[in-house]
Amino acid sequence: MLKTILPIAALAGLGAIALSSGIANAERAVPIPAAALDMPKAPGLQTAILAGGCFWGMEAVFEHVKGVKTVTAGYAGGTRATATYDQVSTESTGHAEAIKVVYDPAQISYGTLLRVYFSIAHNPTELNRQGPDSGPSYRSAIFPQSPQQKSVAASYIAQLGKAKAFNQPIVTKLESGQFFPAEAYHQNFFDRNPTHPYIVTFDKPKLAAFKAGFPALAR
Repeated sequence: MLKTILPIAALAGLGAIALSSGIANAERAVPIPAAALDMPKAPGLQTAILAGGCFWGMEAVFEHVKGVKTVTAGYAGGTRATATYDQVSTESTGHAEAIKVVYDPAQISYGTLLRVYFSIAHNPTELNRQGPDSGPSYRSAIFPQSPQQKSVAASYIAQLGKAKAFNQPIVTKLESGQFFPAEAYHQNFFDRNPTHPYIVTFDKPKLAAFKAGFPALAR
C-alpha cells in the first residue's frame, strides 16, 4: 500500500511530481445523470457501505455531503479476524478499504450518494486500484444493506453503462459482507492531517472538485 510503504520524504517527492504535472489539479466531477431508480424517502437513518480506493479520500468527500450524519473508515468483504490495516495490506484477506455512511434519507437519497460515489469520490473504471494505490483492497465495490439498495445500485450501474458516462467500462461490483471499523488513527484522517503529502496531493483536489461539481450537495 503506497501510502504506508513509502516514507514521508518519498510521498512528498511524489506530491511535487503530481503538482508539477497537473495531476493534483486534474480532479473533476464527471458529469453523470441522476439515478433513474432510487429509494423513496423514509423516516430514520440509513446506512451505505462503499469501497473505492483509499478510505481517507472517500471519507473526506462524504463527510462534506449534506444529509450525511457520520462517516467511518473501515474494511468490508473479509472476516473480523483479518480486519486490521496490517493484514488487509497483504492483499490476501478479501477485504476492501471502505466507508460506512450513515445518512438521513429525508435529506439525501441513496441514489444521490451513489452519484457522488461514481462521479468524484473514486474512479469506477479502475480495476483493483485507485490512483497511486493498487491491489484488491482498493477495488470499486458497493455493499448493499438491503434488497432495495441492491436494486438501485445495479440499475444505476446499468444506466451509466448504457449512457456511456465513462470512457471505459464500469468495474464496480456489488458484494456482500460485514463492515468493520478501521483503527482509530485512520478515522477523520483528512481533517487531522491536512498537510500530509498524500492528503495534499490526492485528496484535497478531490474534495475541491466535489464542492465545485456538486455545490448544492456540499456543506
